Amino acid sequence: MTITIISPRCGWCWHGYVFKVLDGDSLRVKKGGKVYEVRLYGIDSPEYGQRYGDQAKRFTKARAYKKTVSIEQKDIDSYGRIVALVKSEGRLINRELVKNGLAWVYPQYCRDQKICNPMEKDEKKARKAKRGLWKDKDPLPPWKWRQSKREGSPLRFHREYRFPYWR
Repeated sequence: MTITIISPRCGWCWHGYVFKVLDGDSLRVKKGGKVYEVRLYGIDSPEYGQRYGDQAKRFTKARAYKKTVSIEQKDIDSYGRIVALVKSEGRLINRELVKNGLAWVYPQYCRDQKICNPMEKDEKKARKAKRGLWKDKDPLPPWKWRQSKREGSPLRFHREYRFPYWR
């Protein structure tokens, strides 16, 4: 049985069980008999193989793995993943990653100012406090890291993903 909860805080939400954390900002979630890939909205955490990527994955895993989470879908990306705000135990994982210096607010895709403005402030605070990846002098954002890997590297498929990555 699927339950959809409508609340002023969450809009149209659904709940699912996280059975796999792919990386800091990607999950596999079961709802009923279906499996969904969920990408956290508005942020980009370090990639698999990138500095702080393992820390971001462990952080998300500690908060979501083997838990029922609340998902507010914002979009579907070009890989068919649900792009969403994900809450676990009353906390927005998207924002918690930014607060702890384990993700950037993704300027190209973070468009909802009610969500993005507070996260941008959280990012500035994390930078100032040198939390997580902000301990490094000039950390490389994942979108630039991916671009550098595409330039001159053959396309490959990540063992956990259905979509291509560059390495």
